[in-house]
Amino acid sequence: MTEIIFVVEEADEGGFNARAPGNSIYTEADSLPELKAMIRDAVHCHLEERDRPQEQLRIRN
Repeated sequence: MTEIIFVVEEADEGGFNARAPGNSIYTEADSLPELKAMIRDAVHCHLEERDRPQEQLRIRN
């Protein structure tokens, strides 16, 4: 896998949700910096090391 794209949305109750369409990866956090850390953790929990993309996290608006 070369890349995983997350869709980030503001949560109705505050904070942010991130989901990776095509993968069963979902996470949430109160702030964008916290969400970045949660996304990294979710990817590490859901994918074996050999299946993870090279780590680089970019947020595009």
